[in-house]
Amino acid sequence: QVLLVESGGGSVQTGGSLRLSCVASGGTISGKCMGWFRQVEGDEREGVAEISATGSSKWYADFVRGRFSISRDDAKNSIYLQINNLKPEDTAMYYCAAASSRCPGLRARGYNFWGQGTQVTVSS
Repeated sequence: QVLLVESGGGSVQTGGSLRLSCVASGGTISGKCMGWFRQVEGDEREGVAEISATGSSKWYADFVRGRFSISRDDAKNSIYLQINNLKPEDTAMYYCAAASSRCPGLRARGYNFWGQGTQVTVSS
């Protein structure tokens, strides 16, 4: 069992930046594909970015357009999401997730463990 806790969300203005963090406990992220998802109430959860177990491969949703960067630090049992040039449409709850097998290609159903989320709100 891996418990994931996100932090770093907040309220920012358009064009601002945030760095989301996700720390795992009760287990290790080593060997796991890790991902970030986001969800607006009433909508489906959508994949934002994922990073392979080795960190050598990263995938991003098309809407990221170079503004997001995912990274991991296995020594700290943590992953991060740097978000730059925030837009109002980025407003959502952001979730960290872990997959026991190979990266599922930003598909939520492929992830086994989820955090509770951290809210990001971007005002115009």
